Amino acid sequence: MLIGSTVLAGAALLAGLPASAQYPGQVTKASPDVPEVRSVAVLEWTGDEQHPKASRIVPVSVFDGQELQDGGIYLARPQPLALSGEVEYELKDNGKTVGLFDINGAGQEQGSWVGFGVWKPLPRAKPAVQVAHASREIWGEDAQSDRPTLHRKHPAGDTPASGTGTNGGSSGSDSAGQAQDPDRPTLHKKNTSDSGGDTSTANTTPSSTSGSDQPTLHRKDTSDSSGDTSTSSTGSSTTQDPDRPTLHKKTSDDDSSSSAGTSDPDRPTLKKKNSKKPEDVGYVDSVPDSTDPDRPRLQRGKVTGEGLSVLPTLMGLPADMHQAVAVSDAKSRPEHLWSYSWANPDDEAKMKADMEDIARKALGLTPPGNPPGAPATSAPKRTAATAHRKATPAPLPPAPLLDEQFRVFELAYGSGATMVLSAHSDGQGVQERFVTLVAQPDLYGNVVVLLKNVTDAAHLDDTPRMRLVDAVDAMADNRGELLFELRGATQRQFALYRVLRGQADKLFVSGPGEIATQISE
Repeated sequence: MLIGSTVLAGAALLAGLPASAQYPGQVTKASPDVPEVRSVAVLEWTGDEQHPKASRIVPVSVFDGQELQDGGIYLARPQPLALSGEVEYELKDNGKTVGLFDINGAGQEQGSWVGFGVWKPLPRAKPAVQVAHASREIWGEDAQSDRPTLHRKHPAGDTPASGTGTNGGSSGSDSAGQAQDPDRPTLHKKNTSDSGGDTSTANTTPSSTSGSDQPTLHRKDTSDSSGDTSTSSTGSSTTQDPDRPTLHKKTSDDDSSSSAGTSDPDRPTLKKKNSKKPEDVGYVDSVPDSTDPDRPRLQRGKVTGEGLSVLPTLMGLPADMHQAVAVSDAKSRPEHLWSYSWANPDDEAKMKADMEDIARKALGLTPPGNPPGAPATSAPKRTAATAHRKATPAPLPPAPLLDEQFRVFELAYGSGATMVLSAHSDGQGVQERFVTLVAQPDLYGNVVVLLKNVTDAAHLDDTPRMRLVDAVDAMADNRGELLFELRGATQRQFALYRVLRGQADKLFVSGPGEIATQISE
C-alpha cells in the first residue's frame, strides 16, 4: 500500500509539470523588501481655487507598511521621497477626490522641505461613443424596431428578398441591394499574377472582366520610385536600395536595457503621472559684447523665448491661505467619504449649540454673574403698581465666535459622530484667545469632550493653536484620522489624532521636535 500511494503521488506530480511548462507568461512577485508606501501632505495656496496665485505642498507623513515616518526626511536623496519628481497627489475634500497635483520641483523654506508643481483638475470621462445602427429596411425587417441585429455578408450572386431595384439586383444594384453609380470609379489592387507581365496588360484587366465602361483606379507601383520604367513593368517591386536607411520602432527591451542600470529596485515609488520626463536641457543666451558665441549668460526672473519661467512661490503664512489634504499612494484605492449623516437633522443643531456654549466658557465670553456664596442684596419694597410698570429685561445675546468652524465626521464605517469645533475671540495679545474642541455625543444626547485646546496669541510658543485641516486615512486601513496644524508664533507642525473608544490619541507629529506639549486632552 505504501508503494502504491508513492506511485500515485509521483504520477500526480508529473501530471502537473506539463501544465506549468505550457504557461507562456512570467509571474513576477514583488520583493518583500520594497514596501507599498502611502504619503500624506497638505496643499496650501492663495487666491481663487480655480486660479491660485501661488501654491506649495508640505509633506506630513509616509506610511511604509508598518509605521508612520516623517514625510519631510523619509528617503531624502536629497529631496524626500514624498517630493520626488513627477509624483502625483490626489487632493481630497472630506474624502472625495477633487483634483490632482503633480510635483515638478522641491526646495527648502525655513529649514523644511516643500514641493512645487501644477494643480490640475480631474480628467473628464470620455462620452460614450454612439454607434450608428445600420438600416434594416434593406433586408426587409421592421424599420420601426429599435433592436439592433447582426447580418452576415451575402455573396455576390445572392439577392435580398426585398428592397432591391427593378432588375432584382443583377444590373442596377450590388450585393447589398443598393444602386451603383456607373460613372463612379473603383479601386483595384494590382494582381500579383500580372507582376511579371506588361503594365498595359494589367491596366486593361478590370475593363475586360467587368464588361462595363466604368473607369478604374490603380495603385502606383512602389518600384516606380526608382525611376526605371523597365524595372516597374517587369514587376520587380521587391528590389530595394541596400544603402537606403530604415526606421524601426523602439521596443520595450531597449527601455529596460537602458534603464536597468539607473533605477534602484529596492526604492519604493509613489504614484507617477503619465508623462514623459522633461529633458535635461540648459537654456543660455549669448552675451552681446562677448566674442565667444557659446558663452552662457545668467538672467534674473522670467527668461525670454523658450526659457524656463520662474513660478511664484508661497512664502510665510499669509492670512488668506487655504489648505487641503493631498494623498499619494502606490495603489489605487476606492474613495472613503468621512461625512456623517444624522438620523434627526435637529440633533446636529443641538450638538452645535452645546459645543458653542462650552467654547464660550473656555474663552471667557460668558457674562459673569453673582459669585457663588455671595449674599443676595435686599431689594427695596415696591408697590404692586411699580412692579407692574417695570418690564422684564431681555436676555443678553451670546458673545460671537469669530472664524467658527464646525465639522462632523464618521471616521469608520458604522461608527458614531465625531464633532470638531474651532473658533477664536476678538482682541489683541492675551485678549485674543483660540479654542479647539473634539467631542462625541453620548447615549443621552449630551456632548462629551475628548480633546480641548485653549491658548492665546501671547503664548503660542508654549501652547500652539490647533487648526483642523481635514480627515484622512493615513495608514490605508479604512479608518480616518484627524489632521491638525499646530501653529506656534515662530514654528509649526502637523499632527494626526485617532479617535477610538471614546478617546482622542495623538498618533503622529511631523518635524524633528514636538512643540505640542501643553495641549489638554
